[in-house]
Amino acid sequence: MSAAESNIMAEDVVGTEQPDLRDQATENVNIEGGVEISPKKVDLESDIDMETVGVHEIRRAILHVTQDLFQNKDDNDDSGTDYFNGDKPGTLLQRAERVGDVVLPDTFQTNQLLYYERFKAYQDYMLGDCKTSEVRAFTADYLEKVVEPCDWQALWCTDVFDVLVEVVDVEYAELKAKVELVLPLQCETKGCELTEDAMKGLLEATQHKVPLQELHAVYDESGDFDQSALAVEHLRFFYKHIWRKWDEEDEDDDFDYFVRCVEPRLRLHYDILEDRVPVGLVAEYHALLGHCAEKFQEFSSLRNGISSDSESELDNVSMVEGLRMCEQMESLKRKLRIIENPLLRYVLGYRVNSGQQSCSAKGPRPAGVRVVHVVSASLTVSQLQNLMTDKLCPDFSQEEFELQFHSDPLLALNACYEGDTVIICPGHYHVTGSISIPDSIEVEGYGLPDEVVIEKKSKGDTFVESTGANIKISNLKFIQHDAIEGIFCVRQGKLEMENCVLQCETTGVIVRTSTQLTMNMCDLYGSKGAGVEIYPGSVCSLVGNGIHHCKEGILIKDFADELDTMPKITMVNNVIHNNEGYGVILVKPADDRSRKTAEHETQVPVQMRRQRSLVPLDGTEEESAEQEGPGSGGQKGEGEVPVIMVHPPTPCGAVPPEFTEGNDAIKRELVATSAKKRRLQKIRAKELGVDQADDNLLSQEMFVSIEGNQFRRNGKGSFGTFLY
Repeated sequence: MSAAESNIMAEDVVGTEQPDLRDQATENVNIEGGVEISPKKVDLESDIDMETVGVHEIRRAILHVTQDLFQNKDDNDDSGTDYFNGDKPGTLLQRAERVGDVVLPDTFQTNQLLYYERFKAYQDYMLGDCKTSEVRAFTADYLEKVVEPCDWQALWCTDVFDVLVEVVDVEYAELKAKVELVLPLQCETKGCELTEDAMKGLLEATQHKVPLQELHAVYDESGDFDQSALAVEHLRFFYKHIWRKWDEEDEDDDFDYFVRCVEPRLRLHYDILEDRVPVGLVAEYHALLGHCAEKFQEFSSLRNGISSDSESELDNVSMVEGLRMCEQMESLKRKLRIIENPLLRYVLGYRVNSGQQSCSAKGPRPAGVRVVHVVSASLTVSQLQNLMTDKLCPDFSQEEFELQFHSDPLLALNACYEGDTVIICPGHYHVTGSISIPDSIEVEGYGLPDEVVIEKKSKGDTFVESTGANIKISNLKFIQHDAIEGIFCVRQGKLEMENCVLQCETTGVIVRTSTQLTMNMCDLYGSKGAGVEIYPGSVCSLVGNGIHHCKEGILIKDFADELDTMPKITMVNNVIHNNEGYGVILVKPADDRSRKTAEHETQVPVQMRRQRSLVPLDGTEEESAEQEGPGSGGQKGEGEVPVIMVHPPTPCGAVPPEFTEGNDAIKRELVATSAKKRRLQKIRAKELGVDQADDNLLSQEMFVSIEGNQFRRNGKGSFGTFLY
């Protein structure tokens, strides 16, 4: 039979099946984003002599017809991977060009697929809602629909060699392909010599069968092998990055494997690629994977060596050892699941692996020597002379100081002990890792901030993490590029910043609970979150800073319960402008969470509650004896609230009132929040039978001083609250 007659026969067969194709078009064949919808496989074997009509031609004819039928089916699909649109002849996949001395042909570029492309392929085409025990069967069925069974060339790539072969058959159930060597031999070896006879002997030893995931389809401009190349890529990626050897023995086999395992592991893989996971957490995850694989291998070997009908003492010991290994593996798998789960990864895993545990304080040097670390990419004699005159001789001429030179600020900071000083000379320094400062040191830029720049090139963790008891940083500019947390994070101790420039891309400065931040005369901008993020129980002093062009200017978090300590905040003469949201925003619980407080307030006389949320502009308070509740000697009654009086506003100089009116609004809201939390504390103490020792609102005041701040051109105003 001629080729033309074969094509006519194939078209006739397809034509008779067309009414059913649309009804059966529930399984999408396009593995790369849902562009192509193909019908379920048509049984042609009963109507056509498979020996006279090639399977390859029939499959090609069916694919061509179904593409014409459904090429407009997903015109509105937003996958962006319209590889197989019938209107676009030829391949739309990229060519992966080989570098160096080219011996082998180019292949398809398929290893740079996006997250949603792989997600859709696994969810819609390859795995669907299969159980763990069904993964291999679903995968084989998927490959059978889209991978050409023969007559295509590929590179067989291993750790030892890359060799050109031709696929003559595909055994889908085994996930293997039967190949023949392309002659003359075309190969590239990696540290070994490979002859044609040796390769033929290797193929004979494997019965000419090689794993499909080791094949890379040779680039072809016709587009006939696009789906085959993509399918093999998805298979390769799945068994390399998603599948675990112990998945087959998972007790949760009744659950959807894609939802339970594939989706979180795929998301984690791309989060790591895009530097959205802390470096320490990535290292721990890979270490856990390796440890779990070793334990599973040991367990499998031990289990295979135990006889099922034996009652020997040795087998009993082995069974006990096997149970112990099972418990260890379950513990490792639980830790892996925590890291793989997007929520648990940050709630439970991030805090331990965010850097603070990897760098502990060194303390003072045993000999009591203190070192001055001078950082400079290059230093001329005149520059050294000026440095000696301006800084080193006046401040560090005592015998206890030594001098060390560095070219990288990160190396200098890692070499610091308690009491050391780091002086960074003018220059633009690039660092690839996060900076952790666990000891009390001083870091100073020798020059103006714009002349001494430290830029973080890589993405990932916090740029600078402060855990030392007393750290001072001055005259430096920091440039951040995308991070999980802010450009600065005060995790422990106290940080003082003066005359610094902070160019952010995520959150600016984070002040954690029970830490202290003093930030004077600094310029902070560009944050996609808040410029300064203040947690409960912290002490934060902001004086003379510029905070601008951020999502929010300053964010004060009050999401803790009534037993947590309020933050102490000083805000004086800051210019907070051009932020997308509010200049200052307070995050606090909604009123329904304070229902008990409201009920309690109904029992307090009205004159006791009025005006309690007001405070004078100078930050002082006066209590009105005439308005105090019942009680002897002018003492406040139990559970009552002190009354705050208001002094007339003081003039703010030449600054227009609309630029400073936010100060009063912030004071009123913060004092009201402080008083509410105070009442909650007293109610809780009363329920527990504990006497409240301190009834002075000043001890629970949320701020020390808020005055002279200027609020300009903030998108939503000077001050706002966010209720949750």
